[in-house]
Formats: sequence, structure tokens, C-alpha cells
Amino acid sequence: MYVLHIGNKNYSSWSMRPWVAMTAFGLPFEEHQHGLGTPEFAQQLARLSPVARVPVLEHGALRVWDSLAIAEYLAEQFPQHALWPRDAAMRAQARCLCASMHSGFGALREHMVMNIEADLPGRGWNPAVQRDIDQILHMWQGALQSSGGPFLFGAFGLVDAFYAPVCMRFLTYRPTLPDWAWRYVQAVAAHPAVAKWTEQARAEHVFLAADEPYRSKPDQVG
Repeated sequence: MYVLHIGNKNYSSWSMRPWVAMTAFGLPFEEHQHGLGTPEFAQQLARLSPVARVPVLEHGALRVWDSLAIAEYLAEQFPQHALWPRDAAMRAQARCLCASMHSGFGALREHMVMNIEADLPGRGWNPAVQRDIDQILHMWQGALQSSGGPFLFGAFGLVDAFYAPVCMRFLTYRPTLPDWAWRYVQAVAAHPAVAKWTEQARAEHVFLAADEPYRSKPDQVG
């Protein structure tokens, strides 16, 4: 039995990645959600992970507590599914894109926090954020041109699951993007696994002040 521990779906971009991937490929798992910002969160996660953060994947006695490590573990466990591209060169490029997302784009993360339920056009932009956006677009464009789309390496895969939270940010804050990029964002948003996550995120109605930097009162988010 695989158990995936996640945070709030409206905010937890790290949790979204493995959940979307597992759902998209029909991998069997049980979901356990832990409320971000609650007094119980750190205590609950400390029993699961030395870093006390989500996501955590449990598989028997094994606990995998990093989203990229979870992705690699799932690809090994389910080789019948093309979580990574089958082609070796494309697979290497997909891993590069995932690693870049995993370790970079700090300005985008800080100033355009994932907040699926909100509608904040124009908020969060600054030159550092734009540099992150430009780099993301450069990587997306190269992958889409090589693969022909509609997803980064043709069919939906781990790399698209990793960039799904970026697509959510773009839909919330609506920075200026070229038409081809918006088509990709909309394709990701329309994928059944992503659509299911976003529907559940919008139904939560749990608002955290720390993740609502553009609102004076989190309960006013609409």
C-alpha cells in the first residue's frame, strides 16, 4: 500500500506534484492530508520525515520525503508506465527540467505563492520574478518545440506534474505570457488529474495568513 501525505491543496505546491503524477497514471495510493499551519502539523510530520514537511510517500516501512525522490521511486516501481519519457535523451532533458524546478525559481515561489482559489492578476511581479518566468518559458519552449506537445515531452508525465504548480501560479497572477505558453498552461490545467486537484483545492475554504500576502483578511479571498 502506498500512502501519500500531503498538505492543503490550495497552497501546497510540493504536495501537488506527486499527487497529480500518481493520479494521472492511475497508481494506487491512499491520501492523508495534514493541515498546514496547524499545531499538529509538525508533530505529525516529524513521525514520518526527518525534515517534518510534506509530501511524504509511505510504502510499507519505507518513507520517501522529497518530491523528486518520490518521482524517481515511483518511476522505478511502475516501469510499465512512462512517467519519464521512454527516449533516453528526452528523459535526461525531462530530469533537467524537474531538477531546475525543484531547486530554483526562488523569486517566483516567494512572490507568487501557489494560491489556486485566489484571483490576483498583476500581483507579485518584480524583475526577479520575471527572470524566473523567462527561464521557465525558455525551457518550456525548447521542450515543446522538440516534442511537438501538447505537453512538454509529448504525453503527460512527471515533468508536467512538476510544473503544474507553476501553471496554477500563472492562472492566479496572470503575468504576461506568449500565446503558446498560455496554451500549455491551459492544457495542464485541463488534464483530469490537475483538474481534480484544483476542484478539491477550491472546495477547502481554509485560508492561511502566511500564504495570503496580498490580502489583509484571508477570509475575504473569493
